[in-house]
Amino acid sequence: MTISDLHKPLSDQFTPPTNEQIGASAHPEPGKSSVYLCGNSLGLLSKRSDLVIQEELNAWRTRAVVGHFDHPKGRNWVSYADAIHPLFAEVVGATEKEVACMGTLTTNLHLMMDSFYKPTSERYKILCEAKAFPSDQYAFASQALAHGYDPADAIIEVSPREGEYTLREEDILQAIEDNGSSIALVIFSGIQYYTGQWFPMQSVTKKAKEMGCICGWDLAHAFGNVPLQLHDWDVDFAVWCTYKYGNSGPGGIAGLFVHEKWHEVERPKFAGWWGHELTTRFKMPPTFSPISGAQGFQQSNPCILAMASLLGSLQIFKEVGMLPALRERSLLLTGHLDKMLRESKYFVPPSKAAMSPDNANHPGFTIITPAEPESRGAQLSLAFLPLGAGNMVKVFDYLVKHGVIGDEREPDVIRLAPAPLYNTIDDVEAAVKYLNEAFDSLAQ
Repeated sequence: MTISDLHKPLSDQFTPPTNEQIGASAHPEPGKSSVYLCGNSLGLLSKRSDLVIQEELNAWRTRAVVGHFDHPKGRNWVSYADAIHPLFAEVVGATEKEVACMGTLTTNLHLMMDSFYKPTSERYKILCEAKAFPSDQYAFASQALAHGYDPADAIIEVSPREGEYTLREEDILQAIEDNGSSIALVIFSGIQYYTGQWFPMQSVTKKAKEMGCICGWDLAHAFGNVPLQLHDWDVDFAVWCTYKYGNSGPGGIAGLFVHEKWHEVERPKFAGWWGHELTTRFKMPPTFSPISGAQGFQQSNPCILAMASLLGSLQIFKEVGMLPALRERSLLLTGHLDKMLRESKYFVPPSKAAMSPDNANHPGFTIITPAEPESRGAQLSLAFLPLGAGNMVKVFDYLVKHGVIGDEREPDVIRLAPAPLYNTIDDVEAAVKYLNEAFDSLAQ
């Protein structure tokens, strides 16, 4: 694949909203599609997902409860997830028994921590990155409190070095080495939501295991974005949402992974009937008999419409070649975006920006995402200088006005993520064009 292959989307299943639909007011071409670079926050609706959802609505309309066992398209609701689990397994590098389609991200995180965070008087600490996504931070703190520990003591946060934006691999490994005998759980984001850094998952997991720690991962920004090999990396557990790069829709159904070595050891503690073996589930026996593996952690019957949306998107993943094809295209798209941004006269090198972020001589921006492709996914995070001057809001408003949709993180960051399924090189070039125009307008 070359840059010339990027003028057309990888899949024709996605149609971004028009400029009018997203509120752009300055674009000269009515009806033109917006430049949607926000798939790291919410992926677009695919035509396939739209179709599958409509099919489920029709099944509900025409079959009602009978659809559980006699579906007009053969997708009986009682076993609907059976079509998703093999696709999940491919995306995260696992076996089918190691994955489950269920719940929501933080609910699944609590379920996993309840099974795998087992503090003792000597080994009770949780090691994570500083400024993890707030929902994760809340979960870690509440789990520590539930076990009688003060989060200020029980949670160790690894921060970037002074003057740097991201974590060095050696610093993460050293933190595990230094605190290993007191750490019960090492849990990081696969990709850090704010900086876009892809943490060295394999080496972190290996070091955690060497020190006798359990290792888990929040893959919210990694699922469908970067290639993963959870089974081979010996990850103990992982959780993820699917509405970002997975395109499953707002608040879409989530997933979890439990390594097969734990399947006969860590049985579900908070049982629900959907985790019961299917052969006897509807006979309503008094004793819970869980499905072997991760799927035994299922509790309630899942929302079919949510699974339908996810299934449609994952079918497209399969058709285009799964993560190898997506990653190849993503490296080119994000690499081109990175190159164009660094060529902007408003770009400030990260090392220079970190030295005096509050005292820039004129409005500008830096990139706080790692420059090395192997340390990032699709996303680039731009910090606007001088920090606290309000330039991010002005630039963001200009971009939206001209049909470019990114993700703002107050007070100073905009995240841009070319999604390889549907974004093109033209999207990337348009985004940089309007970014430069936005800065030109600030200078007037």
